[in-house]
Amino acid sequence: MAVQEKYAELINAAKSSGVNNLQVREENNVLYIDGQAPSGQVKDNLWSIYNKLDPDFRSGDVVLDVNVAEAAAGSKAKVITESTNLNIRKGPGTDQPIVGKAAHNEVVTVQSQANDQWSLIKTDKGVEGYVYNQYLQQV
Repeated sequence: MAVQEKYAELINAAKSSGVNNLQVREENNVLYIDGQAPSGQVKDNLWSIYNKLDPDFRSGDVVLDVNVAEAAAGSKAKVITESTNLNIRKGPGTDQPIVGKAAHNEVVTVQSQANDQWSLIKTDKGVEGYVYNQYLQQV
């Protein structure tokens, strides 16, 4: 079985979930999947599919290099929590105090990206702080 056939579900999920600049290539029986996911949730979903197809990532026949697209300063993002409010924190980390909350589906302004996991945002009500990128989706 060709590697692309083995991981067809993963490739199709990347295509259907809006991964930008998606590049899929096979070299020496190793599948390379590159691109930019629109959110941390999409990236996590791809890793879950990969783990289902290759439990514990033992085969070593895929290199999944999909990063979360960086939000440009001043861009808008929607809060994509399951149903609860998103904690806004004083600093980038769960050990930081909560300074406010953003509602499920609320659109916020991204001020900057602290790192791969945290962004500084501002709500329409003026609350400013850090949120986990996994719960933001660019609009």
